[in-house]
Amino acid sequence: MASALLNLHDFTRAELTAQIEAWGFSPVHGARLWNYLYYESAANIPAMMELPVRLRTRLETDTTLGRLPVSRETHSADGFTRKYLLALADAHRIETVLMRYTGRVTACVSSQVGCAMGCVFCATGQMGYTRHLTAGEIVAQAVHVDRVLRSTSADTPALAEPGDASPHHRHERLRNIVLMGMGEPLHNYDAVMKAIDILRDSSGMALGAKKICLSTVGVVPGIIRMADENRPIHLAVSLHGATQAERLALVPAARAWPLDQLMDACRYYTTKLGRRIFFEWTLIEGKNDGPAQAHAVGALLRGMPAQVNLIPLNPTAGYAGAPTQNIAAKQFQAILADYGLPSTVRQRRGIDIGAGCGQLAVAE
Repeated sequence: MASALLNLHDFTRAELTAQIEAWGFSPVHGARLWNYLYYESAANIPAMMELPVRLRTRLETDTTLGRLPVSRETHSADGFTRKYLLALADAHRIETVLMRYTGRVTACVSSQVGCAMGCVFCATGQMGYTRHLTAGEIVAQAVHVDRVLRSTSADTPALAEPGDASPHHRHERLRNIVLMGMGEPLHNYDAVMKAIDILRDSSGMALGAKKICLSTVGVVPGIIRMADENRPIHLAVSLHGATQAERLALVPAARAWPLDQLMDACRYYTTKLGRRIFFEWTLIEGKNDGPAQAHAVGALLRGMPAQVNLIPLNPTAGYAGAPTQNIAAKQFQAILADYGLPSTVRQRRGIDIGAGCGQLAVAE
């Protein structure tokens, strides 16, 4: 039985160089290969013409470039959001989203096929869990979005945001990543952190730590481990309920990690790292968007270095709730401000193509 091909995106730079040396080649070729992968975004191994022919032959025999074929690409009517259905080697599929905002482009990447956390309003949770993604499969999503940006920006004007009267040609690169796609990143901790290390490598895509945000449903051991390892990326915690009973009704994982344990872990994180946490709150009309819930959130988070991201519910087939109206969201914000808590209301992007928060899912 033939051995599985090595996915080049699964390697850190040091691992890739070590593999090249183990095959009997100079380590300088490892550095050149890394450059082809992440700086030049080579289309295939034969295109890596500065590598020795013998090394290219070995790479074609034993490795794969790790690209994820696009099964479907969907553009939102908002003009700033694209969703990609990407095929994995084992025929499973995942979704990745490109989102444009003023001055930046963000890739929303997945960390699992499906999700085991089962949040009732989330389409990925409704589809259940299939498997973890490898580090290379996570990295490949970012590489795909970066490749899209570079291939379109070279010969087309930049998309203009409202108020930008003179869009111009520019060489775009991906600079922002949110691990908010399909799956629970801290359930797949090792692969996710390895992928982040690869994407942050200064000789590759060189993404800044402050440009990466990981969203968790509240996997307490993972939050503590992030603090102990001094992980420099942003952390977002999905809260959605300010009491254990209210949170458990929306987030089944609260049974494994109750609210008091979660808050202890969050305080440990902020104290150890001296860094704030973004708390995410999906606003569901008549469910958790009233003044009483806002006061409960304020009391729960008072004194913590925190910001609350309010996310009006996005529609999914498996949940009948409705998004909060704008006036209720503004009232919620005002109450949080009384507790000294800054907050934002998430811009709704890509809702028409199922690319919004909580909408990513694949029918297997």
